[in-house]
Amino acid sequence: MELDRQNLGMKTRRAVLGDAHVDRAESQTSEFDRPFQSLITESAWGTVWSDDTITRRDRSLLTLALLAATGNFEEIPMHIRATANTDATKDDVMQAFLHVAIYAGVPKANHAIKLAKATYADMEKDGQ
Repeated sequence: MELDRQNLGMKTRRAVLGDAHVDRAESQTSEFDRPFQSLITESAWGTVWSDDTITRRDRSLLTLALLAATGNFEEIPMHIRATANTDATKDDVMQAFLHVAIYAGVPKANHAIKLAKATYADMEKDGQ
């Protein structure tokens, strides 16, 4: 079962984040952080993201809102880029961040929007 979750997790991770991102992350994995990478591949990607109860679009929006609401801004650009694969639109993302403003605070939403704007601009430059 664990190997199945690892394989499924890697497949889902690649589908959401893209091969280039996953290949970069994998190339930077060391013996020290390999257990962590295994954990997130199995649990986050092989269990949560692979479940089809809700769509990847909805998961993407929940993830962005939760990252912003909890102040975990470092992963927001990665998950903004992933919206190209999850079908979450810019309008969808803005609505998620508006919810963050109301329920978790304007400064958190403001910072998340700033990161999203910069990431979308980079994506447009790169032709995405």
